[in-house]
Amino acid sequence: MNRTRLLAALLSICACSAFAAPAPYLTIDHSSASLMDNATAQAVWREHLSTKLTRLYPVKKWGFVSEVEGGFDDAKVCVVTARVMMMPRSGKSLVFKPSHTATAFGSQAGATMQQCRELAKLKLHEAVGAVESKLLSR
Repeated sequence: MNRTRLLAALLSICACSAFAAPAPYLTIDHSSASLMDNATAQAVWREHLSTKLTRLYPVKKWGFVSEVEGGFDDAKVCVVTARVMMMPRSGKSLVFKPSHTATAFGSQAGATMQQCRELAKLKLHEAVGAVESKLLSR
């Protein structure tokens, strides 16, 4: 009886690990703190980086960098740019040799700081989605 329980437990562990999410990519965010915090950027990355992508581009060989910059101009218009780059990985760091890049721009007149942050998040989604789409279409 104990052997049966042990075998069942081992089988359930094996089954769970077979369907577990792949190891995450190394993603680095170099955004303006006033527009994008690291937790928000990482959440955007988690939404986009799929299992299919990890099969085509191994986690041990590739990583991603995001940069969201901008703020308010003299006319009080929120201006944002979001850039995403896929880079080769070297151990625990990335080599600045972008393989694929995408940039998204946006502006919103009369925006509050919170609205400007939301625009920054939207533009990061667009840039990450553009790189992901480019990589998966190959």
